[in-house]
Amino acid sequence: MTVSLRSALAAATDELSAAGVPSARVDAEHLAAHVLGVERGRLALVDALRPDQVAALRDVVAKRAERIPLQHLTGSAPMGDVDVLVGPGVFVPRLETELLLAWAEAQLETAGHEHPPVVVDLCTGSGALALALSHMRPDAAVHAVEIDPAALAWARRNVELHTADGDTPITLHAGDVTAPDLLTELTGRVDLVVANPPYIPLGAELDPEVAEHDPHRALFGGPDGLEVIRPMVGTIARLLRPGGAAGIEHDDSHGPDVAALLAARAFTGVTEHADLAAKPRFVTGIAPDVRPE
Repeated sequence: MTVSLRSALAAATDELSAAGVPSARVDAEHLAAHVLGVERGRLALVDALRPDQVAALRDVVAKRAERIPLQHLTGSAPMGDVDVLVGPGVFVPRLETELLLAWAEAQLETAGHEHPPVVVDLCTGSGALALALSHMRPDAAVHAVEIDPAALAWARRNVELHTADGDTPITLHAGDVTAPDLLTELTGRVDLVVANPPYIPLGAELDPEVAEHDPHRALFGGPDGLEVIRPMVGTIARLLRPGGAAGIEHDDSHGPDVAALLAARAFTGVTEHADLAAKPRFVTGIAPDVRPE
């Protein structure tokens, strides 16, 4: 016997709501679309589910009710116009980072470079930002840096998949974004740096999806949350050409601190940006005309 999609979604939503899952209805729809192998926007064309589909939906809904991340269950996460594979061992890209991506894309569109742009993504994780930028600007030379071997393995898989789909390959580097010898071959040559580093202060209370499933190495930035960002700003200043741009995502308590770190390196046009919830989310700035020694 088939079950109507409407009743299946209602039951799934009720179960997720009872488990305290935020946006329960949206998650139920994403899970249904995943089980049915259709885009979420096409669920309206589905009338009923077969018994095997009902069983599959109940299974993934039960796992989501245990606060396993939605993206671990569907196997992917969006970033701009691309999707990346994610799962245990790698940070799940967040919607908030789409705003940093949009800013970065605008920088590449308006900079008017006389050469193919050189882009560096620090703390790339799954490779989401780097791959989204490469997809948008196939002429760009995009480099992505990650220190965690497990995350780097996910990034390699994503690069292979997107390269097979016809996107310009990005270059992955295993490295520490705070190291003074990172990417020395690119010193003074980079047009754009983006970074979504570990920035959560130790001891912060997090949702189960984050605390129990995202790698702690990708989340926490020391007692004040700036343990990675503080030295990373020096790396960014060294890599950028005069007039190059940088965008750094941060904790919602760090806007003035990150802005001050860039200003101390003589960056101009330092700007704090809010996310969709009007919380401070990332800081941008332009490298000085005279590079630091």
